[in-house]
Amino acid sequence: MQTKSTAVLVVGGSLVGLSAAVFLAWRGVPTVVVERHLGSHPHPRAIGFTPRTLELFRAVGLGARIPQAPPGMRLRRVRAESLSGQWFEESAWTPEDRSVPDLEFSPCRGAAMAQDRLEPILREQALALGADLRLGTELIRFEQSADGVVAWLRGRDGQEEMLRADYLVAADGHRSPVREALGIGRSGRGHMRTARSVIFRAPLQEYLKAGVSQFNIVQPGFEAFLTTYGDGRWLLIHRDDRELDDAELRAVIARAIGRDDVPVEVVTTGRWEISALIADRFASGRVFLAGDAAHTLPPNRGGYGANTGIDDAHNLAWKLAAVHSGAASPRLLDTYDAERRPIAWLRHQQIFARDDFKPMAAPGSDAPILDDAAMEFGQLYRSDAVLGADATLPPAARPDQWAGQPGTRAPHLWVEKGGERVSTLDLLQRTWVLITEDERWTPAAVQAARASGLALECVRMGGDVRPVDAEAFRNALGLKAGGASLIRPDGYVAWRSVDLPDSPVDALREALAKAASATRLG
Repeated sequence: MQTKSTAVLVVGGSLVGLSAAVFLAWRGVPTVVVERHLGSHPHPRAIGFTPRTLELFRAVGLGARIPQAPPGMRLRRVRAESLSGQWFEESAWTPEDRSVPDLEFSPCRGAAMAQDRLEPILREQALALGADLRLGTELIRFEQSADGVVAWLRGRDGQEEMLRADYLVAADGHRSPVREALGIGRSGRGHMRTARSVIFRAPLQEYLKAGVSQFNIVQPGFEAFLTTYGDGRWLLIHRDDRELDDAELRAVIARAIGRDDVPVEVVTTGRWEISALIADRFASGRVFLAGDAAHTLPPNRGGYGANTGIDDAHNLAWKLAAVHSGAASPRLLDTYDAERRPIAWLRHQQIFARDDFKPMAAPGSDAPILDDAAMEFGQLYRSDAVLGADATLPPAARPDQWAGQPGTRAPHLWVEKGGERVSTLDLLQRTWVLITEDERWTPAAVQAARASGLALECVRMGGDVRPVDAEAFRNALGLKAGGASLIRPDGYVAWRSVDLPDSPVDALREALAKAASATRLG
């Protein structure tokens, strides 16, 4: 059997696997994706994508292709007798804090888009960037060694082939055969309940005029959850864990709507294992877990499911690209588990801190509720790829509560470049970036880049790029006039020098060598 080769094999071609393919191929990493299905599942799961996810897609050229939610839009949920019956109190995902200032933390808004509408866009972009997508192909088994991973693949026609990859990314879902083969256990709240669902079409737009899109249906002897995908399709989740025939399905739908005179088209049904489990390791040798394979979280209004997995893929992609190019040591890949697993646990904790899931929390698991902006933009990374994220820092805080500390997402600020108003985020994510106001860092960046073998761009504020508010820029990055901030290719602060050191080039060379695990130290 002939053996072909690639740099990265991604197992699973749903949201997280496709995102990984886009992020890897955009960075020039040869990538093969295998997916046993021929397309998107007819039962969409994810429905909302967060501003941070939109930032990541914007960076790889998808900003114009994903329609963003209208300004000020928020997800509203009420308890109701039925959709057409009496509505009761509205519940919030996070209790409102009127003392928190209304600030702009991103150039992006979220997207209210069904998963099966987003996946074709990701497939098209991955192919355009050079990824090899193999639909209708499944992983039979794999073996790994110190040199790579060998995978046995089977197509729909029954033909088998061997593929050698330097690394394997398992984005193969919550049951993850790859995770099981590696013997990686899981911890967390565990299985909570099993639910059934049905996707249907019905002309119910009149009930969305009030701006509410989610409904907890509560009747004597009947509880369900009803929401819309915004495209004529509705999702109904009910607790009767048995297969219903067509008449029974329509009766359940009519009960949730509160009317039986509405034309209903049943699209598909599903069965949900609602659980909260985090893998004990996100990596084993040359194999990495991402998305539901790494963390299974119950559907929630915080977007902690698919969005967390997409962020996994983004974190891992730049590290695999750095190692593949030879600019960084494989030690850099150890920081994937160190950075992403605590985030999964933080989101697990926050789900059960909120009212939606608090009744199902494990005893003694009380935790303070963190602000939505903190969870979206202000999570902290601690690893060997971050210099200076000490233990006194909180796991997350709103961007306006951070001041450019290493381990935080570089802040969004408006700047002028080439006569245009752009976000600081638009200057990032392609490569390593040094941001400073002091021109003495420019030659230091050139020398440090040459010594490390890393691509490093020096962005001097006040030169070709001018901050709209210079004081706000310094405060947001925590810098004095002579300071500099080193931003990783994923847009996170790796290191900073608050002021100008005695030897900028030595300080920067040392920071790059540590943060990037560089193979060449000069």
